[in-house]
Amino acid sequence: MNPFGALQRHRNYRRFWIGYTVSLIGTWMRNVAQGWLALELTNDAFMVGLVGAVGNLPVLLFSLFGGVLADRYSKIRIVRVTQTLLLLEAALMWWFTWSGQITVPRLLALATFAGIVSAFDVPARQSLQIELVGKEDLLDAIALNSSGFNLARIVGPAIAAFVIAHAGLAWCFGINAVSYFAVLIGLLMIKVPEAPARRKPSSPLRDVWRALVYMSRKREVSALMRLVAVFSVFGVPYLVLMPVLARDVLHTDASGYGFLLTCVGVGAIAAALALATFGRHMPHGRLLQRAAYAFSVLLIGLALSSSVWLSAALLVTVGFTMILNNAVSNTLLQTIVPDAFRGRVMAAYALVFIGFSPIGQLFGGMVASRFGVQWAIGGGGVVMLAYAAWAFARYPEIREL
Repeated sequence: MNPFGALQRHRNYRRFWIGYTVSLIGTWMRNVAQGWLALELTNDAFMVGLVGAVGNLPVLLFSLFGGVLADRYSKIRIVRVTQTLLLLEAALMWWFTWSGQITVPRLLALATFAGIVSAFDVPARQSLQIELVGKEDLLDAIALNSSGFNLARIVGPAIAAFVIAHAGLAWCFGINAVSYFAVLIGLLMIKVPEAPARRKPSSPLRDVWRALVYMSRKREVSALMRLVAVFSVFGVPYLVLMPVLARDVLHTDASGYGFLLTCVGVGAIAAALALATFGRHMPHGRLLQRAAYAFSVLLIGLALSSSVWLSAALLVTVGFTMILNNAVSNTLLQTIVPDAFRGRVMAAYALVFIGFSPIGQLFGGMVASRFGVQWAIGGGGVVMLAYAAWAFARYPEIREL
C-alpha cells in the first residue's frame, strides 16, 4: 500500500525518477510559454494548434524506427543522447526569444526538431522502465512516472506564470534548458547490466513489419492501440487549446491559464498516487473501461462550462481520469507483450498516443477557429464516448485483462 515502494526498492529507478521529474518541471514551463508565445505571435487559435502539432508529428513518422533502435541497442545510452539534444533545443528556444529574434517559422522549426528527437527518446525511455524495476513493480513505476509528470504539471505552470509576469517568456525556456542537467546527471549515475549479444539484426523495415504483424494478430494489443489512438486524436487536444479556452471563453490571462493547467496536474497526480497505491489490487481492464467513460463525459462538461471555478473543478477530474487511461493502457501493453517486441510495441504506443495527436490538434484548431473552442473540446468528448462504448462491447476480453 506504499505508493513510493518502487522508489525505495530500486536505486537506479530512484535516480531516474528524481532527475526526470526535475526536468519535467522545465518542460511544463516551456509548454506554457510556447502556447502563449504562439498566441502572441499570431493571435490565431489554428496556429496554437499547429505549433503543438508539429512538435508531435515526427513521432508519427519516426517512432517505429526509434523502437527498432531500442530493441537493438542500449536503451540507457539512447536516452542519454536524446536528452542532450533536447537540452540543445531548449537553449536555442531561450536564445531566440530572449534576443527578440523569435519568429513563427523558427518556433515551428524548433518544435519540429524536438519532436524528431522525442520519436527516438520515448520508445527507449518507456521500455527502459522494466530494466530499472522488473515486471513485478512495472505498474508502480508507470504510476510514479505519471505522478512525477503531473507534479511537474502543477509546479511548472505555477512557476511559469510567475516568471512570465516578472521576467518574460524567454526565461521559461532558459529554466527549461537548465533543468535538463538534472535528468542527465541521473542517467549518468544509473548502472544497468549490459544486454546479451543479439543475433545479427535484419533490416529495420523488416523488424518494423514483424512488430506490426504481431500487434495486428494479438487481439488485445490491437484493441488497446485503437482505443489509445482515438483518445489521443480527440482527447489530448484540449490541453493544446487551453490558452484559447482561458482567454476567449473564461476571460482570464496567462496566470489564469497557468492555474487551469495546474488543476489538471492536481487531478493527475492524485490519480497516479492512487494507482501506485491500489492499482495492483484492481482489475485493470474494468478500471480502464470506467476511466474511459468518465474522461469522455468530463470533457463534454468542460466544453459546456463558462465559469473559471467550475472549469477548474472539472479539469481536476479530467486530469484524474486522463492519467488512469494512459497509465493503465501503458501497463497492460507492456505486460502482455514479450521482451523481444517491447521496444517496438512502446514505439507503436508512442506513435498512436503522441504521433496521432497532431491530427487532433490540427482538426481541433480548425474547429476552434471556425466554430469556437467549446465545440472542438466537446465534440471530441462525444466521439470518445461513442467509440469507447463500441470498443468495450466489441472486445470484451479487454475488460478481463
